[in-house]
Amino acid sequence: MLLAATLAGAVPTVASMAGAAAAAPSPGAYEVGGAPTTTRLGAERAAVPHRRPIERRAARDPKPTASSPKHTGWDRATLLVHVPGRGLAAHARPSGASSVIGSVAGASKYYRVPIVLWVSAHHHGWGRVELPYVWPRRTGWIRLAGLRRDRTFVHVDVDLSAHRVRVYKHDELRYTAPGATGSPSSPTPTGHYVVTDRVPFPSGGYLGTFAFGISGIQPHLPAGWSGGNQLAIHGTNAPSSIGTSASAGCIRVSEATLAFLKPLLRLGTPVVIHA
Repeated sequence: MLLAATLAGAVPTVASMAGAAAAAPSPGAYEVGGAPTTTRLGAERAAVPHRRPIERRAARDPKPTASSPKHTGWDRATLLVHVPGRGLAAHARPSGASSVIGSVAGASKYYRVPIVLWVSAHHHGWGRVELPYVWPRRTGWIRLAGLRRDRTFVHVDVDLSAHRVRVYKHDELRYTAPGATGSPSSPTPTGHYVVTDRVPFPSGGYLGTFAFGISGIQPHLPAGWSGGNQLAIHGTNAPSSIGTSASAGCIRVSEATLAFLKPLLRLGTPVVIHA
């Protein structure tokens, strides 16, 4: 299910899931190195981390494939910048003389949360960013002067072919769990996104108890769809769909996975979705 303005207070016009959200860990979910707490995740460990299965030992994380991303560089802090409410002009090159190719929104699509962006490269006071809520996906350069800055060592990797959600910190795998991805008719768009919203919901709904809105949109909406088009990582009341290609484009995860993600995924956290 995709995030929409209707979620702010009204019943959405389209719902494709039924049943109750499961609070138990998903089969195949496990944490690397211990219990899912902020304190443990923040600790540095020189030893090779061990795997502590959350449920079934037989359900192992698939080995990386040729399509898996290389995480070189994620061991360093990722620069995040806060976009002012008026938004920013995005240029084709790191120069004020270059053409303006678009604008960077100052607030999230439906909940109007101030945008925090991941800067993937910087050059002489300019930063390269992915433009939020734009299709086709494209990057642009913004002026960094005067922008509030933050840093993070956390990023999320969503492997569509394996139906896996992986969380890395300092380029070390800290958690992995299965997730539902877009159906064949509404596949999840690949791209480099950031978390733009952190939205709680009453327990038992079709989005589970929580949703992380991200900076992407679904260009291939299901036939007859009348809801929104913002992508998200959220819970579900159809836990049997987790690990399959079943959604309108969002990533569905278990309540246990949401509980692990909530302390870690701040606004601006990079989310890489790949085939």
